[in-house]
Amino acid sequence: MSNFYFEQKTSASTRLFFLVILVLALMAIAGCRGLNAGPVEQVVSTPADLKSSVNHIVILLQENRSFDHYFGKLNDYRTAHGLGADVDGIPATASNQNFDRTATINAFHLITACTENPSPSWNESHVDINRDAPDSGIALMDGFAFSAGTDSRANNGADIQGVRAMGYYTDADLPYYYFMATQFGTSDRFFSPAPTRTQPNRLYLLSATSAGLVYPPTQEATQKNIFQLLQENNISWKVYVTDPNATYLNTFTTFANAHKDKIVPVSQYLTDVQAGTLPSVALIESGYESGRDEHAPGSVQVGAAYAESLINALMSSPSWKDTVFFLSFDEGGGYYDHVPPPPAVSPDGIAPKDLMPTDIKGDFTIEGFRVPLIVISPFTKPGFVSHTQADYTAFLKFVENRFDLPSLTKRDAAQPDFLEFFDFAGVPWKTPPNPPAQPTNAPCYGDHLP
Repeated sequence: MSNFYFEQKTSASTRLFFLVILVLALMAIAGCRGLNAGPVEQVVSTPADLKSSVNHIVILLQENRSFDHYFGKLNDYRTAHGLGADVDGIPATASNQNFDRTATINAFHLITACTENPSPSWNESHVDINRDAPDSGIALMDGFAFSAGTDSRANNGADIQGVRAMGYYTDADLPYYYFMATQFGTSDRFFSPAPTRTQPNRLYLLSATSAGLVYPPTQEATQKNIFQLLQENNISWKVYVTDPNATYLNTFTTFANAHKDKIVPVSQYLTDVQAGTLPSVALIESGYESGRDEHAPGSVQVGAAYAESLINALMSSPSWKDTVFFLSFDEGGGYYDHVPPPPAVSPDGIAPKDLMPTDIKGDFTIEGFRVPLIVISPFTKPGFVSHTQADYTAFLKFVENRFDLPSLTKRDAAQPDFLEFFDFAGVPWKTPPNPPAQPTNAPCYGDHLP
């Protein structure tokens, strides 16, 4: 009897020992701060789940950074933390010829957090796609350095060969973004809506179309915008502005003037998240004038630290429990990306109406370039990577689906519903992770590279 008792006790102790070893091993594999090394669970969420779980949607678009430029090395970070290398990142062969075709520029790691500002405008974007035949419809992705060199020469810059266009950052430079994109959800097939500059793309964010514009608007926009749609349906909304009155909603002058009470300082966002009084839908307009929007020549680290402050405030607040925060960028900024813009649905059949006779011909039936995306929520599947084509009019589709609203145009109607990002039943991030601090001390210079 005593032998039996001894054997039972020893067996239980042994099982406990190996259980502890197993737990420690899994913790080591997962790495620090909660990085999840396991496969993403194939949870299927439904529109009903969305409506019963999410009460607040917050959107922040930073400025002018492409996917390869920011997240091209995301696989290195993922594999270092035990996750799959399933991101279509910057290839080892990524290169462009320099401006005067005297050398090949291979993709390289930028040391400076600041560069001269490349142009992402209509003509330059089409040249980025095909340097020698930009209106051919053939995507070679070989003109980024040429466009950047052209811009530098026109502005008496130092980078006359366009080298900066081939530079990228890593988790050493942007640890907060790399952590958040890996903890939460991202996509390697997420595009800006049009192959052109900020202002027309921002119109897509507000109204799912630029109404034919490829250049900044010169008169009031009159198409229906998402906030007008929300207002008509008695759904609460706010625009939080970082710099005084700096919102692209002002393009819709009559509407914006009629709702100035809903265009408020970003300090009110910080108050609202802590008080649990966020509106149903919120847009945060970044620091376009104060240099916190990540737009070149500003520091990428200063802009990322600003985004960090907004996201961390949400994660530590009572508002976290039922909010989705979308972080992306308005367009690629003229920086290299190796994925050709795919076909897209014309939002309203309107052809470009402000092209000059010497401009490159085209229309609104292709996307712009890939941009980074992070989907942050208590419901986001850990480590999820989407490979579904979308542009950020999908944010509008998400709002429309959540609040039973009609589409604004054919473009937002054609977007995926984004439900693949979420596990509403499991609530994987009921307790949010502890992200690393974003440093802001990288060198900032524009007269040489890297």
